[in-house]
Amino acid sequence: KMELSQNLIDRIHSSFSAGGIHFAAPVSSLRTTELDLIRGLLQMVQGLSGTMFYWDDKKHYFCAKSGIYVSHLSQTSLYRVLNQFMFAGTCLKLVDIVVNKIQKSKGLPPPTLRAFACSVSAWLRSIRDVALKEEVKVNSSDGRTTPTILGLSSSLSSVCSGAEYLLQIVFGAIPQVFFEVDHHVPAADIAVHILNHLYLKLNEVCLVQGGEEDAYRMLLYLLVGSLLPYIESLDSWLFEGTLDDPFDEMFFVSNKEIAIDEAEFWENSYQPRLATSNRLHPEDFLHDFLPSAEDNKDKIDRKSVPLSSVPMEKEANRKEFQVCPFFIMDMAKAIISAGKSLQLIRHAPMQSPFAVSAEYVEKGNSIAGLTLSEAFCASLTALIGHGEHVGEYFWQDDKYLRGETEEIEESNGSFQLNTHSKNVWQKLLADSFNQKPDSCPTHAEKGAINYYMTMGRAIDSDEIDYLPLRYCPENPIITVCSDIIYENRDAWSSLNISQAFCLPPLNDDMLRKVIFGDSSGLIVKNTDYTSGLQFDRRRYLDDTKMLEVLLPFPTLLPSFQDDLHVSEVLPFQNNSTLASRILGWIQKVELESTPLPTIVVQECLLFYIKKQADYIGSKMLSKLLHEWRLLDELGVLRAIYLLGSGDLLQHFLSVIFNKLDTGESLDDDFELNTILQESIRNSADNVLLSTPDALVVSLAKNLGMSDGEQRNPPIVVSTPRKGRAHSSGMDVLDSITFTYKACVSWPLELICNLEAMKKYNQVMSFLLKVKRAKYVLDKTRRWMWKDRGIASTKQKRRWLLEQKLLHFVDAFHQYVMDRVYHNAWRELCEGVAAAGTLDEAMEVHESYLLSIQRQCFVVPDKLGGLIASRINSILGVALDFYSIQQTLSSGGAISAVRARCEKELEHIGTQFDECMAFLLRILSVKLNVGQFPHLAALVTRINYNSFYMSDGGSLITAPGSAVLRPT
Repeated sequence: KMELSQNLIDRIHSSFSAGGIHFAAPVSSLRTTELDLIRGLLQMVQGLSGTMFYWDDKKHYFCAKSGIYVSHLSQTSLYRVLNQFMFAGTCLKLVDIVVNKIQKSKGLPPPTLRAFACSVSAWLRSIRDVALKEEVKVNSSDGRTTPTILGLSSSLSSVCSGAEYLLQIVFGAIPQVFFEVDHHVPAADIAVHILNHLYLKLNEVCLVQGGEEDAYRMLLYLLVGSLLPYIESLDSWLFEGTLDDPFDEMFFVSNKEIAIDEAEFWENSYQPRLATSNRLHPEDFLHDFLPSAEDNKDKIDRKSVPLSSVPMEKEANRKEFQVCPFFIMDMAKAIISAGKSLQLIRHAPMQSPFAVSAEYVEKGNSIAGLTLSEAFCASLTALIGHGEHVGEYFWQDDKYLRGETEEIEESNGSFQLNTHSKNVWQKLLADSFNQKPDSCPTHAEKGAINYYMTMGRAIDSDEIDYLPLRYCPENPIITVCSDIIYENRDAWSSLNISQAFCLPPLNDDMLRKVIFGDSSGLIVKNTDYTSGLQFDRRRYLDDTKMLEVLLPFPTLLPSFQDDLHVSEVLPFQNNSTLASRILGWIQKVELESTPLPTIVVQECLLFYIKKQADYIGSKMLSKLLHEWRLLDELGVLRAIYLLGSGDLLQHFLSVIFNKLDTGESLDDDFELNTILQESIRNSADNVLLSTPDALVVSLAKNLGMSDGEQRNPPIVVSTPRKGRAHSSGMDVLDSITFTYKACVSWPLELICNLEAMKKYNQVMSFLLKVKRAKYVLDKTRRWMWKDRGIASTKQKRRWLLEQKLLHFVDAFHQYVMDRVYHNAWRELCEGVAAAGTLDEAMEVHESYLLSIQRQCFVVPDKLGGLIASRINSILGVALDFYSIQQTLSSGGAISAVRARCEKELEHIGTQFDECMAFLLRILSVKLNVGQFPHLAALVTRINYNSFYMSDGGSLITAPGSAVLRPT
């Protein structure tokens, strides 16, 4: 049957061929061997076009030559395998095209984008190297084993999957608007877009299952490589106080118009960078990206970590969205503050034996002798390679461990370098420390050694070990060629510049004829360097030797090496070779663990950032408390503006209050300052001020009512005494403003700024009203004590009203002294002592100001306005009572005047009771809620022994009661 069927097929084929149908038979020229096909596939994966596969520039796709076939595979099976490789080759080629566009773009790409392109290029090269090794293996086959397409498909399956995933990452990380003409996308937006995309993608694949480790390793490699420029900028900011950001990539921006010695420096000199591009906005990126992340969660049995650090407020203002990577967002404010604190410490002069110098803060401008990027890479290697957390070892008790130690091992609480350890990260650190400048000879020692080298002097074997050939910043080539120089010590003298300084004459006869013609008057026929420069060999011999000392072996050139990193050519730079070597290690290592990106960033980067920020903050607070005497200056403000000094302002206030009583206007600033300086000179507390003119008083013009503040003006009593005009009321005290010129005006004005001084003056104005009410009631008490005699019913009513007013004013004054002067100050001192940064100290001071404002009821809110209005009314009642009593004491013999005053006293008593009832109701309601604990102290003092209100909240003395009603 088989023979019959084959004969049938042959006859059918012969009949068709004889009939002229030529396409029924395959073209013999298109037939290829499987070995040639494999070679073409491997070359295509490496991005090369050949006879079988070529790159279509229009379609941007690898295409196969039409009609190729092999004898033992059907077209369907063959092209199923070919399409797999052509798709992988196309992905890699597209990635290559994108990288070339970035590297050849108009202008220099931003550092993060450039680092991302370099990382992608390195990973692309590692993928293609797999195909290259396979090609070498195929070409070097001895014929015993025959490579097959199916075998190649199996061995390069990781290459095909990795190529597709790499293309997805590249097209997702790089904004498409970057490739448009004149895109004008800020570098910060591009950098944040790249880092956020890589971070979120790594978060998706962190909980990998079998066979997905390559995706995690690739994303980790790209994230670390792309993050290095960002970390280097953070390093210069956190450890040097310098914003090294020429491309404006960082998440904060500098305002160069504000000098460091200005009061606005802390608030406005360095501010978070806000999103400005409408085409590439971080908020749009989040909403577009995170749904796909949620979909990918369903594909994995275990859920990845929630992105708690990603701000997802849908109602956030787009214009106020900060351009900052997700994983740094929580530390952004602390990072900005740390760099500003370093600048303040460096700029501020030392004025105290307790001063913290800038050198003391900057003495450890590295982490255990490593830069921030090096510490990040070393910690990452220990974490993913061995599961070790080495941050605490690098940084112990806020002390910088130098890199010249010979061992790193945990022993008795110390961290030392063990060069014989099997851990990769310790070996890499040991090699890095050997390249550090700290372990090399001094410049004087190197100069002496180089001098011996240039003189051709024989150097003993002991001296060879002393040569600084591993660290020669004057000539980096010597560093690269150190091994060659060691092996060829006999050639040192011939490499010196003195041996080849007398160069032969230059044969430029033809050039001279063109320029000068056939002039026979020329003495010099050719250019001789010796005679042409008119140098005497004896004169420049010493200079030649000095030049050899400074620049030994100037004609030495290193050998060419493929894929040599600049950091390996210049290993003595800050970041040495550690980062590039660890990146190369990540490409090849089989990871022991795949930690979450949150853990990677926290343990390997944010840990050191927080430690450095805390370290700078502690030194900044030490400088604030000791050299700049923060608490001493705040204590002076407390003594002045909270009237804590015993007699500093006693004479001044007495004169001012007497002027107001006599109806004199306060409109002369010079007179007021003269009185103030006299009061300060005669005070026992004058030592608080450096000079009497350190405190200046002024009068505000066009005084207006503050927002939310309700004031009830005192009742105008029609009495025969016309001296009490409107200017003698309580409101006139609001126009008095005090200005304290601190002996250390900078940088304390960062804390005690203009806004803070306004709040101090608001509290002082209120306290002056209480002081004046107490002052006039004390005078009234003396008058009434002089008029003692037979007590009539009306006299008793006046005494009772006087006692109620005195009790309220005295109780309120005592409340102010306890809550505002003592308790608030104690809380301020405790808060400043517990603060870790200047920002926290400023927040403590702001809380202190808000506390004393709230306790003095000058905060512009509804509750404070209601309470302040009744308190001001009662203080105004005290002033009216004083005016009436003054009238009775001076003109009380007139019966009409006395009768009118008695009637007004009854009205004043009724108003006082109404204010007290309303005030106690408000205080009791809020007290029951428990929102404002300081109100409890006020209620306890003004309602002493439950005189006005019972414990149940019932008013005992109602307005208009018989106590004040005339009989």
